[in-house]
Amino acid sequence: MVSVLQNVAIDCANAYELARFWSEVTGRPMHPDDKPGDAEVEVLLAEGPVLHFNQVPEPKQVKNRLHLCLRPETTRDDEIERLLGLGATFVSDHRNPDGTGWAILADPEDNEFCVLRSAEERARTEA
Repeated sequence: MVSVLQNVAIDCANAYELARFWSEVTGRPMHPDDKPGDAEVEVLLAEGPVLHFNQVPEPKQVKNRLHLCLRPETTRDDEIERLLGLGATFVSDHRNPDGTGWAILADPEDNEFCVLRSAEERARTEA
């Protein structure tokens, strides 16, 4: 027997607003019953578990021990610009001159996540 991953839970100060950000990032809808002020809100991903946002009273204090890695449909650098426009902040740059690497961004509540190269970019540099 095995366990099935139900959701990825993210503690936050404002569940609805952070879920709205991640809904824009992923292009996926929030649960239709969720509304501003809810303490628990979900983003319904196309495949796999949902992103579940839990409103908690304590602030984030240290670096994430678990983070999300995004593989964009567009180029990595175009996606970084789009995410910065949505309210993400740039944390650190791990991009290399040969086009490999990734960048670390943070969402509006300072949760870090990575932006990887697109599948097309990977195929070009691996060829």
